[in-house]
Amino acid sequence: MTIIQCKICRKPFQSLGNKTCNECLDKIDRDFITVRDYIYDNPNSKMEKIIEDTQVEKSVILQLLKEGRLTLDTPGAGGLLLCEICKEPINSGRMCNVCKEKVSKTMTKSSGGSIPVSTDKNKSTTGKYNAKMHTDISDRKR
Repeated sequence: MTIIQCKICRKPFQSLGNKTCNECLDKIDRDFITVRDYIYDNPNSKMEKIIEDTQVEKSVILQLLKEGRLTLDTPGAGGLLLCEICKEPINSGRMCNVCKEKVSKTMTKSSGGSIPVSTDKNKSTTGKYNAKMHTDISDRKR
């Protein structure tokens, strides 16, 4: 563990890699619940109204939108976030769907083929189950 300064409150804390202290993370989680519930109850609210009624800072709401934890589907939300690649307005995340697809195709090409995806998180891409601590040695080449 190393001692670093929290990127939000600037207090020193012991970190395992996170740049935000637990107190600030807890506050962000509480703010997320507040804003999420407000948007659920008031689906067409504009950003200014959300900030005023929830008392959550705009920077926190924008961060939650970038993380994909929140989505604003209101007509006026289209200019809050821009795709980091093409700069088109988006409602949530960091990239528009077109750029996500391009990045995905580029990554697939650079990996030498398709990237196998399993819907069962305990199953490997070969169809055999992965052990958490132990591995099956019968598949190893001798």
